[in-house]
Formats: sequence, C-alpha cells, structure tokens
Amino acid sequence: MSAAALTSLAQGLAPDSTEAGCFHCGLPLGAHTYAAVVNGERRDTCCRGCQAVAELIAAQGLGAYYRNRAALPPAPESTGNAARAFSHFDLAEVHSGYVLHLDPQQREAALLIEGVTCAACLWLIEQRLLRLDGVTVATVNHGTHRLRIAWDESRVKLSAILAAITALGYQAHLYDSGRSETVLARERRALLWRLFVAAFGMMQVMMVAFPVYIAEGDMPADIERLMQFAGLVLTLPVMLWSALPFYRGAWRGLRARSLNMDVPVSAGILMAFSASVMATVSGTGAVYYDSVCMFVFLLLGTRYLELSARAVAAREQDRLARLIPAIATRLPRFPDTRVREVVPAASLRPGDVVEIKPGSPVPGDGVVIEGISSVNEALVTGEPRPLSRRTGDRVIAGSVNGEGALVARLEQTGQHTTVAGIVRLMDRALEAKPRLASMADWVAGKFVLALLLVVALSAVTWWFIDKDRVVWVTISLLVVTCPCALSLATPAALVAATGSLSRRGILITRGHALEALAKATHFVFDKTGTLTNGRMSLIGVLPLAHHTRETAIAMAASLEASSEHPVGRALVAAVPVPAPYQVSQMQTVAGQGVEGFIDGVRLRAGSPRFVAALNGLPLPSELVFVSDDVTTVALGSESEWLALFTLSDTLRSDARCVVQTLLEQGKEIHLVSGDRAPCVKRVAERLGLRFAKGDATPADKLDYVRDLQVQGASVAVIGDGVNDAPVLAQAQVSVAMASGTELARLSADVTLLTDRIEPLLDAVTIARRTLRIIHQNFLWAIAYNAIAVPLAVMGQVTPLVAAVGMSASSLLVIGNALRLCDRLPRAGQRS
Repeated sequence: MSAAALTSLAQGLAPDSTEAGCFHCGLPLGAHTYAAVVNGERRDTCCRGCQAVAELIAAQGLGAYYRNRAALPPAPESTGNAARAFSHFDLAEVHSGYVLHLDPQQREAALLIEGVTCAACLWLIEQRLLRLDGVTVATVNHGTHRLRIAWDESRVKLSAILAAITALGYQAHLYDSGRSETVLARERRALLWRLFVAAFGMMQVMMVAFPVYIAEGDMPADIERLMQFAGLVLTLPVMLWSALPFYRGAWRGLRARSLNMDVPVSAGILMAFSASVMATVSGTGAVYYDSVCMFVFLLLGTRYLELSARAVAAREQDRLARLIPAIATRLPRFPDTRVREVVPAASLRPGDVVEIKPGSPVPGDGVVIEGISSVNEALVTGEPRPLSRRTGDRVIAGSVNGEGALVARLEQTGQHTTVAGIVRLMDRALEAKPRLASMADWVAGKFVLALLLVVALSAVTWWFIDKDRVVWVTISLLVVTCPCALSLATPAALVAATGSLSRRGILITRGHALEALAKATHFVFDKTGTLTNGRMSLIGVLPLAHHTRETAIAMAASLEASSEHPVGRALVAAVPVPAPYQVSQMQTVAGQGVEGFIDGVRLRAGSPRFVAALNGLPLPSELVFVSDDVTTVALGSESEWLALFTLSDTLRSDARCVVQTLLEQGKEIHLVSGDRAPCVKRVAERLGLRFAKGDATPADKLDYVRDLQVQGASVAVIGDGVNDAPVLAQAQVSVAMASGTELARLSADVTLLTDRIEPLLDAVTIARRTLRIIHQNFLWAIAYNAIAVPLAVMGQVTPLVAAVGMSASSLLVIGNALRLCDRLPRAGQRS
C-alpha cells in the first residue's frame, strides 16, 4: 500500500456529512466520515477501507478511474489480510496445476475476476497490475472477465497480485472451468427469473388491456378504470424486479458521467410507467402498461440471447480445459515393476510414466514406450480419423485412447501441454478487439448522445404542436432507437465464428484474423511442410571425397541434429544413432542450412550455393544428374565437397483441391519456397500455378510479400518453418500448420490444428460469411434507425410498436450472427 494511503489511515475523522454517498463505494455515509484526497480534492468516504483504497488509486496515478467507471465496486478487504489469505497460492503444488513456467523466473496464469461491472473496472485492474514491479502482462477478456497475467517470480509473487486485485474491491480466482460454469449458470438463472416475471406480467397485462382495445370507447368508465388499476398492479413486479438491471446500469452511467445504453432504456420505461400511473390516478389520458411490460420482456430476452452468444467462446475454452482427466494411473517404478497408483492428474510431472487404458483420455503430452493402439484427437485438433500409435509415437493431452492399453512417458504436463497452449492462444484472440468491433462501440457511444439530443428537440417541438402527444412520442422515440443492435452487430458474429472454427480444428489466435482472411486477395504458400507432407526421406547419397557413404550421412545428421526443418529431420532419421559426431560452434542460417565444427573441421550442410560460399569451389558437376523432382542437400568443408544427398517429398493429398478451390474463388495463388527453383517450378506446374519462386531466402520471401502489398494486394501467407516466421508477421493474415515449428505457430494469426491443409477452405469460407453477416447487421441497424427515428419523431410509432420494433431489431442481429454456428459440411465433405 502507498505511503499516502497509510497516512490517510492515521488521519482524524472528517467533519460530519450525510448528504452524499461514499466517494469510493457509494454506500450512505454515517455519522462520521473519513477524508481521502483524490486528484487534489477532499473526498468523503464511509470507512477506513474505502479511504485507503481511494488514496491508493490516486497515489498510483489512476484517478481517472473515478471519472470513467460505470459501476461501483464491492466493499474492499484489507490488503494485508488478503495477502495472507492468498499466501498458499505461492506453493509449488498450486502452481503445477494452474501456472505456466515459461523460464526459471517467468510465470503466466489465467485468473477469473468477479465483481466487474463495466469496462472502467477492467481498465483499473489492468493498470493497477501493470504498475506492480515484476508484472509484464495484464489483459482482461471483456467477454469472459478472464485475466491473463504474466510476472517475474523473483520480483513479485502471485499472492501479491491477488492481494492487489482484492484491495481494489474485486475477487480473483485461479481460473478453472468449474468456477466459470458456476458464474455463468448464476447469471443465466438470475436473468431467466427476471425474464419469467416480465413474461408473466406481459401476458396478464395484455389480458386486461385487450378488452379495452376491442371496446373502442364503448366500455363503461368504471370498468375501464378497473382495468387500468389491474394493469398497474400487474406491472409493478415488472417495474420493481425485472427492469432493475436497466436502472442500475443507467445509474452507474450517470454517476460516472457516461451515457450508456441503459440510460435511454430506463428513461423510456420510467416515463411510460409514470405517465400511465398519472393517467390511472387522474382518470384522464392513455396508459402504456402493456408497452412497458412487453418492452422489458423483449429487451431481457435480447440480453439473454446476447449472454448466450458471448458465452460460446468461453464454453469452447472450457471444453478444451475439461479434456484433461482429473486422475491418472502412474507407474512409479516402471519398467522394474507394474505397481500402479491412482493420482491426481495435476500432480504429474515430466518424466512420469503413466498407463492409459482403452477409452481413457491422455493426461499429458508424451511418447508411447509400450503398446499399440489408436487415439482420437478430434476434440483437440478436429481430426475426425483415429490415428495409429505405437512405441515411439507422440500422444497429446486430451486425446482419447482407443482399443489397446498404452504406456507413455510424459514430456509436458499442466499448463505446458498442447491443450493449455491452445486455450492461451484463444484467450489472446478474444482479448484483442477487432477494428470493426471498436468502430461499432464508438458509433454506439456517440449514438446515445445524439439520440438524447433528438429526443429533447422532439419533445420541445411537440410541446408547441400538440401537448397531449408529447409524452407518448417521447417514449416511443426513446424506446424505438435503443442502440443494442448496433453494439451487438460485430461481437455476436465474431464470437459465434470463433467457436465454429474451433470445432473444425482451426484456431484463431488474433482478433483481426477473420476480417483479414475474408479480405485476402493473394495467398502465398510455402512448399515443404505446407503444400507437401513435410516428411522427406533420404533416397540417394553420392560421396564426393574420401569419406564413405555411411560417414557422410553421419556427419550431415550430426550437423542437423537440432534442426526442425523437414530436410534436417530426414537426414537425422537416416542414421541409427542420433548425432554420431560431436558438433561445436553450431549455427543455423534460416533458409540456407547449418554450419558447425566436427573434429576441428568447419563443415556446412544445406543448399549447394550455401556450401559453395564456404569453400569457394564451383558447384559439383554431378548436380546435372539430379532430377528436378527431388531436393538436393550438399555437405562440404572449407576445402572440398564431401557429399550430395537427394531427398523426396510428396504433395499433400488435399493440396490440389485447396489450390483449385481458391483459384475458382478468384484468389491469386503464389508459391514461394527456399527449395531449389526447378523443384518449386515442378510443384507449381502440378498444381496449375502461374506464380512460383524458388531459392528464396527469408529476406526474399519478405520482399516478395511487400511487393505484392505495395501493388494493393491483401496477402495471406501459409507456412510452417522457422524461415517463414518473418513473412508470417509481415502478411495481413498468416496461417501456420500444426506440424510446423513453434516459432511459426507463435507468429501466425491462424493455426490449423490438423495435419491437413483442407481446413483452410473452411477458415476462408467462415471468415467471408462472418464479414458478410457483420455488414448485414450493420446495414440493418443503420437502416432500422434511419426509418424508425423519423417515423417516431413524426408521431407515427406508438410505444407498443416501438417496443416490438427495437427488440425485433436486436433479435434479428443476434439470430443472424448465430447462423455462423450452423454445422456446415467440412471442406472435404462438399460436393
């Protein structure tokens, strides 16, 4: 806590004041108040806790929170007590299940924040945490209230982070899917009860209003007044219970000097009800009880659907998190004995040996060391086919074992597993707000202010035209122009699309990806590992010096031992013992090859030109006998050529379909690869491509994409290797293969989780549908308001019609967005 806050705790009582609420929490002030100095002004608070928190916020330079917030926080706890209460979160046992260890000191975790009511609360939490010494990342997902926090363990502890959040008046928990489900269920249950009361009130009020409508003035006055009083009584529960969230939201906005969407909604509801009560009591004028009840019911129904739509992405993440089993069977003394022990999956560590029974999920990422079976990775990667697994094959956490028992040695557990990484990437995508969403929020904010100005001018105008119609024209205008549809136009579609793609094994990792993918005009593909299977095999060895064939392969494999490139992996796989030679001063030149010293001799393995740059000799004449269909790797020293290796790769079975479909859609396809130009040209001819470039270095690829962008192209790059990372970052949107290197996946905006390229077509199709639906939603919202506002101003819209029109507009936007959740046939299943 700051020195200013501690000083404020020791200050005496301020003068008595009961005229206003507490500056921090808004609760009524008692007989004694506690003075807090915020932004140079004296503010009264109700207790020492609120005084300390207010001083703390001001001392940290976050005084803007009080101007921007749209809601009041719950009562804060003592920071010291909170730190002690959270001290157990610093234990290694707790970290193992929830905290990701990035390096010896860097940590990352996801927290679920409760008590948040508006964007200003999220801003305050982020800014406060970023000011803690050691916190490097603090971002809150606006849709799920999930906080992603990264920190340096040597400078700040998790308990201090949790205590800082608690001191601000919010509750923070290490995220788990169970708690998220509980919070979501509680919100849904409360909203459903309010919706039920509004629906019941609406039906009953309509029953007493309908006879008055059909009587057309012929009903006796005493019976009509009886019907009006009945409508008043039936409307009271709707006003006092169902509509309460709108009043609270409007009050928070007004207190924060902010005009949110609840302000015009609440104004319309209260004006309609007040006018109806006055007409009922006085016996003159029209009543609008049916309009009030219907408006509240329809608006609550809209918000319920909005809540459901926003929860789609959260449920998708929870679905992935629940794939990890709660318990696992560990073999602590394998292979000496088969003694089994059932342990919590969270207690597993890398190196543990586990038994995976048929039908059981895999508890961590690892390697099979015994058994033959098949595993189903559909829930993780979207791959529908069972995959064969035997000794030496990898298994990933969350996949389900098939018919045979497997024994696996775990390599990654907890937050280091593939599933945990996918969840973090989804969090990153949902934290970023796309340009369209930001624009919609800005327009909606300005729209509320413009609406209130129009309402005021309309009321003044109608006062001079017809005083008897002022009230219901004003009510109709407030109700009919609620900007809900405008605000929902983008986020509802984006959330639905993200969930739909995730179920198909397509992971959106950045918020702008869908919009950029839909607008892409040029697709630039890498060759090896992208359009081809990336599983090269050694088919020929030609020694060029005194070394034998076996020695040449062994030296090349030793140089490539740490390579992630498919060519390097093929050379390593060609020798029975990995890295037969000790290599020193190892260097990797992206897109060219590797270099190192073996027994004091400087060697290079890579493209022939890369090796020629070392020894200065002409290219071997034997290269003229090498077919264009194969990849050639040279091995040489500073004084001579040592060997040539030929490797072969095959096109993916779905590559031709993907390329032809994109061409039919009018896209321009380019093939740019670091492989030999003749080999690249041959692949381009087989795929029917006009644009192909071989022998491309990472810098060449970067320049190639930049040239396309200068010409006005919107470029999507699809790659998988280390040498693709720079060009992936340069493109408007980038796609990485699941089999690619980690650097490529981290640089990409979209990751295909299956070992096929065909899901790219699904991603493009859904991205285009998403953008089309967003534009449709925008056009509808704009057209609706362009028609509704003039009609309401002219007095042509009754309050009842206004309620139906506004709610129908919002429901149409949400329903249109939810079409993205339709289970369209996968790319491979289309005719």
